[in-house]
Amino acid sequence: MARINLRPWREELRAEKQKQFVVMVLGAAIIAGGLTFLWKTHVDSSIAYQQSRNAYIESASKKLDEQIREIESLRRKRDELLARMKVIQDLQGKRPVIVRAFDELVRTLPDGLFYTDLRKVGDRVSIVGMAESNSRVSTLMRQFEESDWFASPNLSNVSSADSQRAGYSQFNMTVVQKTPEPEGGDK
Repeated sequence: MARINLRPWREELRAEKQKQFVVMVLGAAIIAGGLTFLWKTHVDSSIAYQQSRNAYIESASKKLDEQIREIESLRRKRDELLARMKVIQDLQGKRPVIVRAFDELVRTLPDGLFYTDLRKVGDRVSIVGMAESNSRVSTLMRQFEESDWFASPNLSNVSSADSQRAGYSQFNMTVVQKTPEPEGGDK
């Protein structure tokens, strides 16, 4: 039989296949490395993009917080101004009431009677006065009852006056001041 040595051919074939295998492994490794590099680059750019978006949202949020603080400050100022305006309007509205109350005190005052002291605490007016007779004090109380500006007269003390004012009686009275409703208010 003829002796053919197939070993070198097989070894060359094996070496060739091993070389191809190494080239394929290196190619796969290079491709895997390239894909890994592309994937990492993509992930890094996505992270950087998201971080830039987060930074934008944070800066916009800070601007909105500043605007909210400014709006709240303006609201407080507005409320303070409205409160001041209300106080001024109340004072303006009550100014004629005081004049009318004094006018009504004079209108209800009968002849032979005069006031020596007037004090107002809240809606209560304390009156100290002198009268020629007790009937004049009764007339004053009736006129306070009929008045639109005063109510609930309460006589607390009637005594004879000092020696300088002989024939007079001193009286102490309290009345409640009220503000009448405007005419034609209910239609």
